[in-house]
Amino acid sequence: MAMLARFALLSAVALLAACSSRAPAPAPVYPTVTFNQQPASPAAEDVLFRAIGLVGTPYRWGGNTPDSGFDCSGLIGYVYRDAAGISLPRTTRDMIVMRAPNVDINALQSGDLVFFATNGGAQVSHAGIYVGEGRFVHAPSTGGTVRLDYLSNSYWAKAYLQAKRVLAPGHLAQNP
Repeated sequence: MAMLARFALLSAVALLAACSSRAPAPAPVYPTVTFNQQPASPAAEDVLFRAIGLVGTPYRWGGNTPDSGFDCSGLIGYVYRDAAGISLPRTTRDMIVMRAPNVDINALQSGDLVFFATNGGAQVSHAGIYVGEGRFVHAPSTGGTVRLDYLSNSYWAKAYLQAKRVLAPGHLAQNP
């Protein structure tokens, strides 16, 4: 998908999501990380569109469907099953240790999983789906909804651990 079309899609989703909530505080400016903009596979495009389509779905701890709401790993599992026919482990701890290629932050592609240690230290506690343009979709917290955020946001940049490519051609992720 052309970068301009992807930007237009992300912009439209962001504008629609903004209509249903109060305006966020102005975002501070952070140093730019250069992200690889290689074309994604058809499966990655399906994952991208399915994940973005769930923006606004309520957060629910243990949730794993649009009707019940999502927690972060429930969102990832649902999107991959629905869009790519891939079953992933249920928890972020199991996802981060599955056999799938690790990906450098500067080589992220749509559909890659991004992992964070939001409780401090190095223990994974949160995950999302990278959608391109330095953004990821995730289900962040109780009382919130599935949303898009920037990896360059200081909170996420400090908590970032690693990324995995589940949709690598010929190398689908496997449980250990």
